[in-house]
Formats: sequence, structure tokens, C-alpha cells
Amino acid sequence: MDQPKRHMKDVIYDEYLGRIQRGELTEEDRLVDTAVAEEFSVSRMPVRDALMRLTHEGYLASSSRGFKLPELEPAQILEIFELRRLLEPRAAALATQAMTQADIETLWQAVALSESTIASGDVQALYRASEDIRRTWIMAVPNRELRDTIQRYMAQIQAVRMATLRDAEAHRVLVSFHRRMVEAFASGRGVDVELLVLRYVLAGEESYLRVKSPAR
Repeated sequence: MDQPKRHMKDVIYDEYLGRIQRGELTEEDRLVDTAVAEEFSVSRMPVRDALMRLTHEGYLASSSRGFKLPELEPAQILEIFELRRLLEPRAAALATQAMTQADIETLWQAVALSESTIASGDVQALYRASEDIRRTWIMAVPNRELRDTIQRYMAQIQAVRMATLRDAEAHRVLVSFHRRMVEAFASGRGVDVELLVLRYVLAGEESYLRVKSPAR
């Protein structure tokens, strides 16, 4: 039986959600409905529907020149760090029991990419590795509402990465945590994962505060 054809607003939504979550949009990018409509060879209506849905969910913000990534104030970023400390450790522990062998292999590939950036200094590769690890464990979270809630603050994750990934100390800390996190996921011990992910979020907050400190 043929699958029903998907509505273009859903296709466009999924495409741009993926681009946002993979870090393919920057703070300078503007999404103009006419340009997106031309890209997909559709009218402006499904484009507007898709972009407004992304805006409603917090992935985009509307501006006079189109749609863009949200501009978060430091206070907002710190508030979301607090939310992450509450949600992500438990979510990662739940994901540990649901991960497949393919998931673990994906994580190890991301670790190899991450560790290669210590010598290369390739920030884009580090970003991809970070996102591969994060996306893999989040998609394994069996609680859909918890998973969706975590995904909604992707803009905060991007803001922190943009602020810290070019910092040498933050780079080293992140790569170190990548290996330890994947070792914990591979062990299947949810309690170890829960503690390590909490430490990971705290380390990210510490790096952000250090990089953004006025004394720097």
C-alpha cells in the first residue's frame, strides 16, 4: 500500500529543523519565505506555516528581515543550563537502556572524529562530533515528551557552542567528556551515565561563564 504523500509544510519543517539541529544555520543567516519557497518550488503558504511552527517551538525568531536563530541573553542561557541540569542526566540514563549496538557504533565514530580535532583544530568537525553524540543519545530517550522538551532548547546549545568551541581549554574539556560519556553509554550503567552527563552540563556552563567573563 502506498504511503500518503506528505504535505510540503511538513517536509520544509523537517528539513529546516534538521539544518538547525546540525548547526548548518548561523546567527547571520536569514530565512526569507520567498527564497525558501523558490528552493522547494512551492508557494509561500507552506513555507510560512513551517517557519512559524519552528518559531512557535523556539527554534527560530521572527524579524523584519525574515526568520533567524533566536538571540538569547546570557541570563536566558544560564536559566536553560539550570533546566539542562534537571532534565538531561535522567534522560541520558533512560537512553542508556534503549540504545542499540548501531547507536553505540555511531557514538564511537563521533568520539574518533572529536579526538582528531585536538591535532587538527577543526572546529566544524568538533561541532559535527558533538551534535552526532547529542543527537544519538537524545533520539534513544524512550520518553517522547522528555526527548521533545530537551530538543526545544537547541538554540541555547548553539549559542554556547558558538561562544566556546574556539576556546582551546573548552575544546580539550569537551573532547575528554565525549570519550568518557560514550564509555559510560557503552557500559550500560545508567547511574554512571546520569552522573557523567550532569558533570558534562556543569562543565559546559563553566566554560561558557569563563569565555563570556568581562575579565577576558
